[in-house]
This record gives sequence, C-alpha cells and structure tokens, in this order.
Amino acid sequence: MQTGYRFLEPSALARVKNLSVVARGVVEGFVSGLHSSPYKGFSAEFAEHRKYTVGDDPRHLDYRMLARTDRLYIKQYEEETNMRVQILLDTSGSMGYSHDGRLTKLQYGCYLTAVLAYLMTRQQDVVGLTTFGAKIELDMPAGSSPRHFSEMMRQLEAIAPSGETKIADTLHKLANRSKRRCLVVLISDLYDDPEAVIRALHHFRHRRHEVILFHVLDKAELEFPFRETIAFHDQETGERIQIDPAYVRDEYLAQIKAFCDGYRRACAEAQIDYVATDTSTPYDAMLTRYIAKRSRP
Repeated sequence: MQTGYRFLEPSALARVKNLSVVARGVVEGFVSGLHSSPYKGFSAEFAEHRKYTVGDDPRHLDYRMLARTDRLYIKQYEEETNMRVQILLDTSGSMGYSHDGRLTKLQYGCYLTAVLAYLMTRQQDVVGLTTFGAKIELDMPAGSSPRHFSEMMRQLEAIAPSGETKIADTLHKLANRSKRRCLVVLISDLYDDPEAVIRALHHFRHRRHEVILFHVLDKAELEFPFRETIAFHDQETGERIQIDPAYVRDEYLAQIKAFCDGYRRACAEAQIDYVATDTSTPYDAMLTRYIAKRSRP
C-alpha cells in the first residue's frame, strides 16, 4: 500500500485497517444523537450532495446533476448528513520539542491528524482542520472529497511550529462561531493556563459539541531524565535558564503530574474524552487502545 502522503504511513494504516469499522460504532455511540437516522425522511432543508452508492433509494437521485455531470448524486438533507469533525491542531513553538531529536510533538500530532482524517473520511464523515498558535493559522472547513483530503495532507506537510500558545482564546473563538453540532478533536501539549483552557472546553460543551482531547507530550517532559547541569530553552519566548536537575526533579515531577491530573479530572467532569500520550508511543497503537476502551460496555 502506498499513500504518497508524508504523515499517512502505509504500515500504520495496515495496523489500523479494521479500526474504522470499530471506530464507527464507538463514535456513533459516543456522539449520541449527532448522527440522525437516514430513515427520518427527506423533507428537511437541503444540505449537500453525495455520490450515489448501491442500495441508495433512486427516488432521491438528483437528475439535474445527472444531466450536468453524467454522474449519479443523491440529495442529502439536514437529518441524514454524516458527522462533522473539526480537528484542532496546536502548532505553537512548544510543539516543536523533541528530546531525542526524532519525532517532535507537532509531527506526532500531524500523524495523528492524518490517520484520524483518513478513518473519518472512510466512514463518509466530513472532516475539517484548524491549526493555531497565538492565533488561527489555517482554517479548513469540513469536507469529505478526495480533493479535500489531499489538500489537508498537503497543508499538514507544510506546517512548522512557531509562536506562543493561546489555546483558550482560540477555542473560545471557534466555539462562538460553531453553530452546527460537531465532534471537536483537540491535539495539543496544553501549555497554557489550565483553568482558562478548561473554561474554553466547557464553552464547546455548552454549545452541545462533543470533544476528544489528545494531550501530547514528549516522554522527557513526563520523566525528566536529565542528570547534568543543563540550559533549558523556551521555544515560545526564547528565554533560557540554566538549572541543576537534581535540585528541581522532585518538584518538577510533582507539578507535571498535577498538571496532567488536573486536565484528566476536569475533562471527566465535563464529559470530555481525555487521552494522554507521549511521542514514544506509536500513535496507531494509542488509537487502537483508545477505541478498544471506548468499545467496552
């Protein structure tokens, strides 16, 4: 299998080849009511066209489209449109960190974005992509066509980490403009004021959106393996500080644990799925475990 996309690895797709079938059932159960039954009729407001597939009711063919394009299309209406997914990817400077020089948090997020978009598109859901640091950098509305997917992959390949993080401000802006219910997938290291970020996540829930939060960190950020005196460089502000790890290790580990636990508790209270991972964990293995966990009754 070859994809031609940097962040869509054939080996990973092979490992998750059956994941989309499982994910479909999980997502439909998880996002209760987000998908409306296609058997509710065709009397509501027209939403969009989709290609005809075997088994579709021919009464809903658009013959004008057939005359113009010589292709079969079905009219879809508000009640039967598939799930809308908007992936929000943090591209701030801190996401460019990698302790071992291999996979940065942003690259990990890009791989995760690519495979999620691939799975959702296979399910005929519509997927959009928003990237942000201090402000929104890229804002692709949800779509499901092959051209849309290819453009999303192209945009991912051009992303570079930069700037400061303003997660909460960005989330509030996006929540304010989102009128139709959707599944919001946030991928970030969450290096912003936790209370402000949690309030912003509540904003999405208040607007009746469902939210999955992938908290991505480098393994070194969780384990603090440093032994020698070292100069740390803030990738967002440029500030440098030299420390002796022995003097700060215990306090740092306590604070990073509290940081993650705080998000975990707040998300549980808000009925937000919180998925913690680090860049040493293969993203396809992490996704498989997450889906399997969601599948349990």
